[in-house]
Amino acid sequence: MNVLILAAGYATRLYPLTLTKAKPLLEVAGKPMIEWVLDNLAPIPDIETVFVVTNNKFAADFQTWADGYVKRQPKLSFKIVNDGSMSDTDKLGAIGDINFVVGKEGLANADLIVVAGDNLFSESLEGFAEFAKKHPATLATYDVGDLEAIKKYNSISVDPVGKIVHFEEKPAKPSSTVTGIALYYYSAKTVAMFPEYIAAGNNPDQPGRFIQWLYPRLPVQTYLIKGTWFDIGSKETLEEAGPIFQKFVK
Repeated sequence: MNVLILAAGYATRLYPLTLTKAKPLLEVAGKPMIEWVLDNLAPIPDIETVFVVTNNKFAADFQTWADGYVKRQPKLSFKIVNDGSMSDTDKLGAIGDINFVVGKEGLANADLIVVAGDNLFSESLEGFAEFAKKHPATLATYDVGDLEAIKKYNSISVDPVGKIVHFEEKPAKPSSTVTGIALYYYSAKTVAMFPEYIAAGNNPDQPGRFIQWLYPRLPVQTYLIKGTWFDIGSKETLEEAGPIFQKFVK
């Protein structure tokens, strides 16, 4: 199994903070966001390579960071992948980046965990991986506890065994406070479907749109994430996250 960290965005809503530093490298409670992701992925026993897809502007910065991080987590092997984009106007989009890395690095023959580099987790994701590998595809979910807040995410409905039966991005009238988050597990069979999605002219951005396309074609399971999850999308959420995650610093 491989891991793909999505880190190629330009985070214009966080300017000027992200003019000279990629959002996943901004610190929350004393360490870069991307480390909150990786520290909780590290307990998964069978990770082969962690791929970090980024842009031409920040590729060197991520390589410098990875060279330092691997000294503290020697069990993980990293490869930084530059998608070649230069600005927000020529970016490939999240799904476009997944497809790019799958093709460039030949990842279609192995299972893949995909996660956004700006999603913070307080607890190990080992249970997610253990559960997910039994299914063709698994979407991590989280209960945000607020019907108004969920309107900026997505809304899903599941059957009695947790399989997705409905998925809607940014719902106007959500009926549940459980949302799908940017943490996905795809079997090798499912990874091989990304070129088909892109070739059909589907939206290459917003990784949840692949799930929306996928669930009528293959069973997509859900897994409720425990602990605290936080999506950093603005200066306000960045400031809010610091005190919350300070209590999880080890």
